[in-house]
Amino acid sequence: MTPQAKSSLPKTTVEKAARELGGPREPGGRTVPAFGGVAADRPLERMEIERREPDAHDVEIEIEYCGLCHSDVHSVRGEWGEVRYPYVPGHEIVGRVRRVGAEVSGFTEGERVGVGCLVDSCRECESCREGLQQYCTGSELGGGVPTYGAEDYRHGGEQTQGGYSTSVVVNEGYVLRIPEGMDPASAAPLLCAGITTYSPLRHAGVGTGTRVGVVGLGGLGHMAVKIAKAMGAEVTVFSRSDGKREAARELGADAYVNSSDEQAMKGARRSLDVVIDTVAAPHSLDGYLAALARDGRLTQVGLPSEPMPPVNPAHLIMRRVSYGGSLIGGLPETQEMLDFCAEHGIAADIETVEADGVNAAYDRMVAGDVKYRFVLDVASLRR
Repeated sequence: MTPQAKSSLPKTTVEKAARELGGPREPGGRTVPAFGGVAADRPLERMEIERREPDAHDVEIEIEYCGLCHSDVHSVRGEWGEVRYPYVPGHEIVGRVRRVGAEVSGFTEGERVGVGCLVDSCRECESCREGLQQYCTGSELGGGVPTYGAEDYRHGGEQTQGGYSTSVVVNEGYVLRIPEGMDPASAAPLLCAGITTYSPLRHAGVGTGTRVGVVGLGGLGHMAVKIAKAMGAEVTVFSRSDGKREAARELGADAYVNSSDEQAMKGARRSLDVVIDTVAAPHSLDGYLAALARDGRLTQVGLPSEPMPPVNPAHLIMRRVSYGGSLIGGLPETQEMLDFCAEHGIAADIETVEADGVNAAYDRMVAGDVKYRFVLDVASLRR
């Protein structure tokens, strides 16, 4: 275990916070309210989890809001592999700094901050040195440390637990600043949905006049439309019916294609430079690859739980089209995304839920009945 750091806050402040958020601190940490899974086939429920005492380089955050991501559903229900319960999801965390370690200089008590999909990485491999912590290849880790459901090797191998809780302790290098003026609830999904779509758009060099297609108009898709438009792109939305045509227009899309309409898909051929595919269910890519002009690229960000149908190589070869994927973003790019969204007035369209409504929200996510992201009001865990 890492050495404990003395609190930098006045004793009265610490005691007041302790009374409000889970009682007095013990030397090794403290117990806080949370909402999580106890088995793959059971609903999430209220529970208590242990949070470590901050060390010299840690930031303790009093959580205000946490986004509900579809990956939370897959993970806690065991659809992406074996799960060790109890299991508290949540990697779209926004809150206030409550305490900082003795050697933390970049954050102060009361500042609004965020935590996204990672809480650590090896910090030494080529990817980490380049600020691409999501692609960490450190031998001890075999990748970065996700915010929940991962082994926290720097802290005795304990399992990381996520943001469906009243507080979290995170190394300062994995904490982000939420720009002043941003609504904290609407900012939470930016820490996953926002960066997941911002990163491939930026990597593709999207700018004024770039023709961008967005496949799917859900939590990821609606962010892709907003961000691409703010970058200056002409945006076309693809969806399986005409049901989201008006919603796409309201978000700023320039065109809409019903992907179930064969003639509409033929009309979209060779019309785009970049396609961002946000759909997290298996589906054919042929029509979207055909929509790309020469040297176009299709980037997959939706992650199905089952394999996708095979790609026809002719779509790639005949126009030098590329197909690839993108995983969230590193810490520097995530901060850049937050600042970009603040500058352009971009926020997620959300519906807030209380803790006792999380299970119903999960069912609605699976049914596609949300416009466009759910966010947990963590105050409901304190009541």
